[in-house]
Amino acid sequence: MAAPKRGRRTPGAQGKPWRSLGLIMLVMAGLVGGMFISGHTSPRLGIDLAGGTSITLEAKNQPGKPNAINQTNMDTAVSIIERRVNGLGVQEAEVQTQGDKHIIVNIPKGTNSKQAREQVGTTAELGFRPVLTYAQVDPKQTKPPKQPEPSGSAGQKKKPDGQSDDEDGEPSTKPTASQPQSGDQPQGRAVTDGLKAKNEPSPKATESGKKPKETEQPSVPPQQQPQQPGVPADLAKKLQALDCSTKESKAKASEKAAAAKPKDPIVACDAQEKVKYALGPVAVAGKNVSKAKAVLDQQRGQWIVQMSFDDKGSDQFGDITGKLAQKQQPQNQFAIALDGEVQSAPSVRERLTSNAEISGSFTQESAEDLANILSYGALPLSFEESDVTTVTAALGSDQLEAGLIAGAIGLALVIIYLIMYYRGLALIAILSLVASAVMTYTIMTLLGPAIGFALNLPAVCGAIVAIGITADSFIVYFERIRDEVREGRTLRPAVERAWPRARRTILVSDFVSFLAAAVLFIVTVGKVQGFAFTLGLTTALDVVVVFFFTKPVMTLLARKPFFSEGHSWSGLDPKRLGAKPPLRRGRRSSSVSTDTKEA
Repeated sequence: MAAPKRGRRTPGAQGKPWRSLGLIMLVMAGLVGGMFISGHTSPRLGIDLAGGTSITLEAKNQPGKPNAINQTNMDTAVSIIERRVNGLGVQEAEVQTQGDKHIIVNIPKGTNSKQAREQVGTTAELGFRPVLTYAQVDPKQTKPPKQPEPSGSAGQKKKPDGQSDDEDGEPSTKPTASQPQSGDQPQGRAVTDGLKAKNEPSPKATESGKKPKETEQPSVPPQQQPQQPGVPADLAKKLQALDCSTKESKAKASEKAAAAKPKDPIVACDAQEKVKYALGPVAVAGKNVSKAKAVLDQQRGQWIVQMSFDDKGSDQFGDITGKLAQKQQPQNQFAIALDGEVQSAPSVRERLTSNAEISGSFTQESAEDLANILSYGALPLSFEESDVTTVTAALGSDQLEAGLIAGAIGLALVIIYLIMYYRGLALIAILSLVASAVMTYTIMTLLGPAIGFALNLPAVCGAIVAIGITADSFIVYFERIRDEVREGRTLRPAVERAWPRARRTILVSDFVSFLAAAVLFIVTVGKVQGFAFTLGLTTALDVVVVFFFTKPVMTLLARKPFFSEGHSWSGLDPKRLGAKPPLRRGRRSSSVSTDTKEA
């Protein structure tokens, strides 16, 4: 009789359980260690648990666009707002439509949430327009005029040659000789070093732009500049009548300018409420900005916004800057208008192509805000805040407490059932549940800073549901082992022979659950995605725990007499399971003995 070949594993052969068990213990130790090293020892909480701000935006009808409010534009607005908010590092922000013309934005409490709130409804319609002329804002429209001082202009002190200051009394970085003296344009955000060009006109422009000293009586009111060539008379009248002296009047002017068509000239206010402009048609649209970022200019010590254009924008930008470089001030200036308001109006001295920068009185926060808005584009609709609600964490905490109590009761009932029905096998199930809980908690905690995952109430529900899925896998394996014991096998072979059959069932069951979670995550939005994500994560971890923890532990415990001898409290007592002697090994032994005697 030929001897059996060695090295071939029979169905009842046992593997090396310590290898799998050591691997998963190493992974768990790494996850726990990484959690403490990262400094994040608890999961990030969503708005319903941590509190935050809920903003309701209402779409407004725009002049000349009667059908602008439609589902396509609303979906586009949701996508842009979500990218803006998340671009500031505010994760777990929920943006979704409600009805035909409302968008709900939920911003969790935390870093940059204030900036995100300021950006959610900003239309961010950007346009690069050539400056035709400008005028100073007349404070007499809302304030009593100041008496002129004995020397210098009204409200200003006379400065030595080569020195100027803005209306706030802050020193300027540019000499007076480079600026027109009548109706002098203020420094800062109105005229900048943007677009990588000097804020100084050519020598010819300076000589031809000389005006009488401001101590002399002007021939025209200070808010009305002499007629520039190429400026239509009706546009000049609109500029003279434009009121930018208050925030309310400036807001109305900006709204009207933003509603104008790109090909139409407009009059617009400066962001600093000091200058008003007459601007030509849009030369480069904001949609042609491919990238924008906030940068600290080390030479000037101020924050700027650097931009780059796509191919079409680069060509248009080069054409318009080439034309402006040949003109005199102020028609060599280039206004950067955002939502009908001039953010900056730099001078141009040479043809520029692919890159530009906006500079002015930016702080780091305002520069980052503008760069973030430009990066993700303009909203297709105009919105106004119809409701702003501050969500406190008190209600969410009460709901979380109730959910955790419900989860604890459910877990306790599962454990009681396992102990009563499976007795000693319940120890393996409890250890597996603990391993699954440790991995789930650490992964959720690490995913917070990694991808912005935030734990909300639906996610907690998903984790509670996963308890049943994990327990179901244990039950499948235990029942397969019991079936083998009922057929007369001893425990150690029964454990190994039951595993292939149980493994297939567990994989199929978990695959169905994971598929359902994936579909739910894809087709839903908002908080339901949190439920789907948690359900999918815990289902995947169930496979890992059963393969690398439950099975090895079962193999090791099957070698202990308490289980292998079928103790009545082991859950594997052959008598309680209905196994009928003689066992298969006994029948085979009897058969061998009979054959020996006959021989």
